[in-house]
Amino acid sequence: MKAQWSTRPLGELCDILDSKRKPITKRDRTPGDIPYYGATGIQDYVAGYLFDEPLVLVGEDGAKWGPGENTAFAVEGKCWVNNHAHVLRPHRAFLLDAWLIHYLNHLDLSEFVSGLTVPKLNQGRLCEIPIPVPPLPEQHRIVSVLDKAFDGIANAKANTERSLQNARELLESAFAALTTNAEQAQWLKTTVAALAAPKRGAIRTGPFGSQLLHSEFVEQGIAVLGIDNAVANEFLWGKSRFITPEKYRQLERYRVYPGDVLITIMGTCGRCAVVPDDIPVAINTKHLCCITLDHSKCLPAYLHAYFLYHPVAREFLLAQADGAIMDGLNMGIIERLPVHLPSITRQAKFISDLESFRQDIRRLDTLYRQKLEALDELKKSLLHQAFSGGM
Repeated sequence: MKAQWSTRPLGELCDILDSKRKPITKRDRTPGDIPYYGATGIQDYVAGYLFDEPLVLVGEDGAKWGPGENTAFAVEGKCWVNNHAHVLRPHRAFLLDAWLIHYLNHLDLSEFVSGLTVPKLNQGRLCEIPIPVPPLPEQHRIVSVLDKAFDGIANAKANTERSLQNARELLESAFAALTTNAEQAQWLKTTVAALAAPKRGAIRTGPFGSQLLHSEFVEQGIAVLGIDNAVANEFLWGKSRFITPEKYRQLERYRVYPGDVLITIMGTCGRCAVVPDDIPVAINTKHLCCITLDHSKCLPAYLHAYFLYHPVAREFLLAQADGAIMDGLNMGIIERLPVHLPSITRQAKFISDLESFRQDIRRLDTLYRQKLEALDELKKSLLHQAFSGGM
């Protein structure tokens, strides 16, 4: 901070208009086109308004207050503000709205937050925050430099995020990229039910109702798999859930085996994972459909990829769930899922090619994430330079 800049508490530089704000419950809101603001931005649109001027809002509770969290933001024109955001009108003869917003978002405001159960930046502490006040021409100059730089950073982030999304979507076209239509025309047309292992319960969901209660989970014992183990579309260990060996003997028919294909059918539906070879003795919950395949017909990794990416599978699931895969799946739908099946040899080659493709996507994903992190760091660096007098 330059020596000639004065520093004054925020309460001396702004009118605090919190007494005019007012929450509206969802039940009592009249729909309209007026923005209804809370701690983190627009929450809804309503018919009435409380304010009709340029203002600065700062999250009071329900926000994040670390550097770069955009806790402070500008509003203009008609708006309604609830009681989760402070409402500030800067004294514009001394302080630019944009200068105040940039500075507050540069700070670690968590130092001014109190409360363990419900953290809160109360009005008293807000008013104590020291704000550097350069001459207005200097504020204009620095804000102009920051705005131009941040526009460039925002565009770069948007382009990077689009590239990241495009890279992920490439997997959905991998089937078309890795085989020809003529070849696919020769594949066997079958169903998931026909590919299951020739044994009772090869396709199954977990125990329902009183068969397994939450109160029966213990700290150690036989693992119980749920949505969290498949939600990332690959098998991951999530929340620890166990049952006793005695309880397992009652539920042994729900055992999960290496190579089983898990599909989420409750909560976050439509996710898929293959059980790894080193799985300990475990069962699955009712939130999963577990498929034990006949490996002489279908490889688990092929069904996993087919379920997630093949257009025939996606179209079938969308049609069955009335246009929204996440709305609902059940064992019957999964059993009827049509499968276009190449030979085992071609499945193995297909899986190998697809894994190579996935590795390329992962490398791109890592590079794009590193770029996004670098852009965030650049923004922090620019803010630091601006408010330490180095700009």
